[in-house]
Amino acid sequence: MSQEKLGEAIGLTFQQVQKYERGANRIGASRLFDLSRVLDVPVSFFFDDMPAEAAAAPVDDDDVAGGAVEERSSGGYEPDPMAKRETLELVRAYYRINDPSVRKRLFELTKAVANSGMVEAAE
Repeated sequence: MSQEKLGEAIGLTFQQVQKYERGANRIGASRLFDLSRVLDVPVSFFFDDMPAEAAAAPVDDDDVAGGAVEERSSGGYEPDPMAKRETLELVRAYYRINDPSVRKRLFELTKAVANSGMVEAAE
C-alpha cells in the first residue's frame, strides 16, 4: 500500500505518513489504532520488533500525556503468539498455497516437527 493510499484511508496527507514512517513525528494511540485497522493487523504488530531496552525504559509523564503508546513486558511474560507479526505472516503465506493437498502436508509436517521438539525437551 502506498503512503498516499494509507494517508487517504486514515485521513492524512502522504507527507504526514512519511513523517510517521521516518520517526519525525510520534504516533498517538488513536492513530496507531487507525493504522492497525486499515492495515488489518493487531496493534501489537507495531511492537513486535521493539528492543528490550526500549520496552524496559521508564515512562515519561509527558509521553503519556502526549498520547505516545508504550508496551511493557515483565521478565516472564510471553506475548500472545496469535498477536505476533510472525504468526500473521505465516498464516497469510499458508493460505496463499493454492493446492489443498500441499497445505495439508505442510500442516502435518509442522505438527510433526513441533511434537518432536516437545519430545526432545521432555527427555
